[in-house]
Amino acid sequence: MSKRLNSTQGEKARTDPKMPRRDFLKTSARLTTAALASHLLGSSFTYPNGSDKLRVGLIGCGGRGTGAARDCVQAAPDVEIYALGDLFPDRLNGCRQRLQKALGDRFKVSEDRCFVGFDAYRQVINSGVDLVILATPPGFRPLHFKAAVEAGKHVFMEKPIAVCPTGVRMVMEAGKLAAQKGLGVVAGTQRRHKKSYLETIKRIHEGAIGKIVAAQCYWNQGGLGVRKRRPEWSDVEWQIRNWLYFTWLSGDHLVEQHIHNLDVINWVLGTHPVKCMGMGGRQARTAPEYGHIYDHFAIGYEYPEGVKVLSMCRQIDGCANRVSEYVMGTEGTADPGRWIRGKVSYRFAGRGTNPYVQEHADLINSIRAGEPLNETQNVAESTLTAIMGRMSAYTGKEVTWEQALNSKLNLVERCENPKFGPMPVDPVAIPGKTPLI
Repeated sequence: MSKRLNSTQGEKARTDPKMPRRDFLKTSARLTTAALASHLLGSSFTYPNGSDKLRVGLIGCGGRGTGAARDCVQAAPDVEIYALGDLFPDRLNGCRQRLQKALGDRFKVSEDRCFVGFDAYRQVINSGVDLVILATPPGFRPLHFKAAVEAGKHVFMEKPIAVCPTGVRMVMEAGKLAAQKGLGVVAGTQRRHKKSYLETIKRIHEGAIGKIVAAQCYWNQGGLGVRKRRPEWSDVEWQIRNWLYFTWLSGDHLVEQHIHNLDVINWVLGTHPVKCMGMGGRQARTAPEYGHIYDHFAIGYEYPEGVKVLSMCRQIDGCANRVSEYVMGTEGTADPGRWIRGKVSYRFAGRGTNPYVQEHADLINSIRAGEPLNETQNVAESTLTAIMGRMSAYTGKEVTWEQALNSKLNLVERCENPKFGPMPVDPVAIPGKTPLI
């Protein structure tokens, strides 16, 4: 049960999986043009609250949620943060103080619109907001998204949108309902709103490097921070506070972080993979505070027409770093976010806007124009692309798209009726022994 926190507490494209790739690329081109032009749209719109203000509720008051709220307010006029919700009072209070300082009179959160507890998301959704930002650990995303859409709210949700196939299917269904209700949905895959990517991929889709035959994508970096357990924390509280290191909350770093690069590959190719085979392991981060996730993955994906994609991600200190995508065609090569070398030579040289702000601007402007964006299907497919890679690496099995999409693996159930208390850490997956579900 959530409670109010008082002062004493401290897109339409790819909805049809049978759509031919050529038709999809044409649709993507139209959407790309719309995204590039969205900042020109007018901002005259009256909201259900009876004013021209867009009231925003933040669900998940950590660093990314706080940043997303700030970006949302900076993205367009007449936007205000109206309600806050988080599981933990200390996280909410810290967020509240930072946003008050940063946003001034565009921060309109009163004491009675601060909610804490596992049910805080419902309280925020029902507080009179028009749009919600979903920024809790991703394991909770399907439930929160479904509740927001059913309540008729526009949504900005951080990536990934789920950590298991069951969650992905829930989000896909809720995305269809959002489309029926005319609700806007944008996800935190900000490269889709970054001008250098939009311009470069537009040219790739127009044939600048010929037919794509292969691609590579990487997110190799050092380790991330970790939250040491305090004696007063239960198993559940510790795991949620240290959520990056537990698959039921983060999906593992292949899903939580590398999804950005995989999303670019899906975008460039205009489809999702048909199968994959991967490997990974846990060599550097073996202490108990690192939960049970891996610290490196390498996945080989196969896309329609035999296109092969190498995917690699690593979070280990002292190693070579690389965060990039690379595409090879019959008539050239490309870095989808920067340059093309082929029958068409191109290098992005313009000044782009901040993509973390632009993604909110595109959502808000589309809502105000009466043509709300709906990115649900794209981000759901990219999330499942990452999940099927993890499934293959954890089990040592080849995994097809259909196997992943129809898998009975269900990590959402842990988030449905959560409570503080005991929860043993899952064993580290062992390829060849961990079953494929």
